[in-house]
Parts: sequence; C-alpha cells; structure tokens
Amino acid sequence: MAVGIKDVARIAQVSPATVSRVLSGRSVDPAMHERVLAAVKSTGYRPNLAARRLRSQHTNTIGLIVADIRNPFFTAVSRAIESLAAARGMRVILCNTDEDPAKEAAYLELMHEERVTGVILAPCRQHPHKSALSTPDYPLILIDRSLPGRALDSVLLDNDAMAEQLVRHLHEQGHRRITGLFGSASSTGIERRAGFERAMHDLGLDAEAIAVPHDTATAQRMVNERLTAADRPDALLASNGVLLLSVLGALRDLGLSVPGDIALAGFDNNDWMEFVGAGLSVIEQPVEEIGRTAMTMLLDRLDHAEAPARKVVLAGRLIARGSSAPRTPTPTPA
Repeated sequence: MAVGIKDVARIAQVSPATVSRVLSGRSVDPAMHERVLAAVKSTGYRPNLAARRLRSQHTNTIGLIVADIRNPFFTAVSRAIESLAAARGMRVILCNTDEDPAKEAAYLELMHEERVTGVILAPCRQHPHKSALSTPDYPLILIDRSLPGRALDSVLLDNDAMAEQLVRHLHEQGHRRITGLFGSASSTGIERRAGFERAMHDLGLDAEAIAVPHDTATAQRMVNERLTAADRPDALLASNGVLLLSVLGALRDLGLSVPGDIALAGFDNNDWMEFVGAGLSVIEQPVEEIGRTAMTMLLDRLDHAEAPARKVVLAGRLIARGSSAPRTPTPTPA
C-alpha cells in the first residue's frame, strides 16, 4: 500500500500539518523536524507533487535559465545557486536557451506552468517574445545580463570597468595593437566592448573590436581570418571563456604560440586556464557571490513584492599569467 502523509505523522508523533511544514521547508521545532525526516526515510514516503501544486500557489522550486551551459561561467554560477537552494530546502529546474529568444520564452512559460517560487535568468539580447517577460507571476532576478528599460532585480559584473582593466594590463606589458573579440548575443559583450573601446581611445590606440556571433565554427573562422591578415595584432582580448577556446583552436591550427607570437587575455577563470602554456591572463568573476546575491534577492522579493528593484554591480579580479607577457623578440642571425 502507498504510504501517505498521515502514516508519516503517526510514526513521527506529530500532526499531518507539521509534516507538511517540514516538507515545504518552513520552520518547525528542531526535534519535530528530525522526527519527521526520520519517519520519511523509514517509510520511503514520497510527496504527491501534483496534488501539492493544486493546493499551493507555488512549489518551493526555483527556475534557473542560463544562456549557454557550455560556458563554464554559467556552469559555475548554476552550481552555486543549486547549492544555496538545496541548503534552503528548495529545488532547481535548470534550462539552457543557447541564446535563442524563442527557447527562452518557452522556458519562461514553463516556469509559469510549474508554479515556481521564482526565476533566476540570464536573458538573451534579442526579445521578440516580449510578452513572456512583461508580467511574470513570480519574482524574476537577472544575472550577468541586463534588460534596458526594465525595472528588475539584477546581479551584474562591472563589465565596462573590468574590460578597461584588462586593456590597461595588456598596455603595461607593452602591447599596442590589441584586437577585442566580443560576443554579439548579449548585453555583457556590448558592455565589455564599450570599456575596451574607451580604454583604447584613452591610451591613444586604435580600438579594433570584432562582434562574434554565438556559433563556435563561425567564431573560429573569424579569428583565423584576423590572425592570417598582414596586420596581425600584438594581442587578442576575448570577452568570455567560450571565445577564449575558439581563439586557442585558431592559434593551434595556425601554429602560433602564446605569448611568443601573440598575447592573449580574456574573461572567466576556469580550472584549465592556468595549465595552458604559461597560463591565461583573465578577469575572474565572483561566481559564488553572484549566486549568493541572486538567491538573497529572490528570497527578499518574496517577502517584499512591492519594494523598488535593486541592481547589484560586482567587481572582478585580474589574474595575470604568462599569456599576456611581453613578446620576446626573435634573435637576429649573426
């Protein structure tokens, strides 16, 4: 016979209402909490989620919609958010849009159907399906990207300032012909491009910025074309970890070394980056703080639905490694 909530309550010597409170993550007496969990484990009880959804306005579940799960930045942020949600007794539905606004709209509609507690979203740049974001019936927190003209809680990196810091670092290492590669599918790429161009102009340098679409094969082809041109740059700056991989693929195909032939720097500090050659110079994003802040904002929004929207802008950290070192001149034969 199926085990019901009354069976769990009888074994734990509490009321069915107390069992419900424990399973929904609400506060109860610690001793009762432990007895309920022990009873659930001993009976193998599994809540009827469909019935619970019919009785409740939401499901104690968070929707997390990211733009590209291949990007290690989103993988790291997703892990941080899932860990924090689990510690609060909440579950996470993870969705990946691949920078496709139609998929984003479909997932936002799914969140509505699932009656989620709230959604944390890294939005696409283009939004032909604006209705999906117009009047969500759940708290909506933006991470990594902004939506101009929308008053929504958001957690962002100071992209403009971090790109400027990376340019100035390359300049201090003696690099003058610096080409920037920026993702064209997100507000993040636009903001980092703005910081790159301002820093280059302030330093009296030509600011060559290339917008790269969200397609690995196209990105690598564009990088190959730039690196085989007669006026090859001294250094490349890539605006995210996926672009850095495309650059490394192009450099391998062309037999070019870093930093011997060209310097390289970018964003996101993934584990493998310190092991590529002499290590890649990057702006490390505070992924744990981004996840923690997004979760806190979501929970605050549940308690204060009418409060003004907040925008939290965080700083990254420059990690200088060998990839941005000054080029070593090739010795002239005697």
